[in-house]
Amino acid sequence: MRSILVNADRRPGMDVRLNTALSLARASNGHVTLLVDTPVARYISMDPMGGSYVASDALKQAMADDDASAARLEERLSRDDVPFDVIRSEAEPVEALAKAARLADVVVMSRSGGFAGELALVSRTPVLALSDDSALTMPLGKACVAWDGGDEAACALRNAVGLLSGCESVAVLTVAEKPGGFPATEALRYLSRHGVTAELQELPRRGSTEETLDVAVGRSGADLLVMGAFGHSRVREYLFGGVTRYFLDKSDGPALLLTH
Repeated sequence: MRSILVNADRRPGMDVRLNTALSLARASNGHVTLLVDTPVARYISMDPMGGSYVASDALKQAMADDDASAARLEERLSRDDVPFDVIRSEAEPVEALAKAARLADVVVMSRSGGFAGELALVSRTPVLALSDDSALTMPLGKACVAWDGGDEAACALRNAVGLLSGCESVAVLTVAEKPGGFPATEALRYLSRHGVTAELQELPRRGSTEETLDVAVGRSGADLLVMGAFGHSRVREYLFGGVTRYFLDKSDGPALLLTH
């Protein structure tokens, strides 16, 4: 993963995102791009007659704050050993990140931001969603792969190979595989072709699938959980929950690499 895009907003977890991106870049001789976004549309409202009103003072302050944030980031990274650039956008965050990620290998963001799952759905680039207080350091110590045999899981695994290479321990976790899907043994075979040795853990279901996975991941002490994003429809996930939503809503736990 050599082209690393970071959601560089002023919300909690920015230091974790930046430190993770720098570690990834150093491990792969990569480049870090920081996206500082000021969503201008949030400062425009419509009146009942069809006219528009711009909260100009609030918008000017937001632009000034983001300009200062971009300058601080540039100053900080100029003293580092990783090539970087800082780009700006005035679109909504998901739109801005999806556009910037078209030629990125991974997008680094925080789970607490609230839109990591949405970005994973609209972008073809894998999303690395972090907790606010735990940066990833390469090479990884331990990682888990959530495997159900579906297309999302297979896509996530392909995108994760760069992170799993050199990992001390990789476990492929399966609770229930989809009918007609790829068996977990194929996931092990695929990883072995990339020099990654992994073990298969077939987990007896205790409660829901997500609860079963959560217990196994916690016991493993994994730094990273690789998973397909939203194997069910978005409406079903929103109404009834699901594995992706369960892990995105956790404030702690390992980083998530999501791919749809």
